[in-house]
Amino acid sequence: MTVTDPKRRRYSTAVLVGLIAGAFSAIVKFGWEVPFPPRTPERNLVNPPQTMLEQIGIPESVSRATINFNGWDLPISSFIVHFGFAIFFGVLYCVVAEKYPKVKLWQGAAAGLFLWIFFHVLLMPALGTVPAPWDQPWEEHFSEALGHVIWMWSIEIVRRDIRNRMTGEPDPEVPLPVAAR
Repeated sequence: MTVTDPKRRRYSTAVLVGLIAGAFSAIVKFGWEVPFPPRTPERNLVNPPQTMLEQIGIPESVSRATINFNGWDLPISSFIVHFGFAIFFGVLYCVVAEKYPKVKLWQGAAAGLFLWIFFHVLLMPALGTVPAPWDQPWEEHFSEALGHVIWMWSIEIVRRDIRNRMTGEPDPEVPLPVAAR
């Protein structure tokens, strides 16, 4: 596996950029889910983040808590899980990309597909958080698979732009001009 030159890695920048990219990507994923809702209305009455919180012992009064904005009751605990997941993986992706450029395959789309398979097809069904993959509607797989691709792609776009602006350098695997070495 190809790794970058340790002198070219900027881990502290990667963490900061990952926080920004993760928050941005959470909003992108929310936007994706407006035209392509991942669950039926019945299955969304208690959504997977709420179910997961209850599986680890968080009471319903917390997991299903809402805040009201503009007449809409919004599931605040689900939003916290959603943003936490996006920010965690945004930081992880940006840090890993400093050393292992292959993580950026297809501008992050491959990482998005991997995370969709790992969480939505394997882990969450195994834990009983969501139904088995064959018991989920195809629309859910469509929304989640492509949503994860768009989500990770948005992290990569933000990562590359902000990292390169902050450091004034290209990514660590991109050769520098001889004068800059």
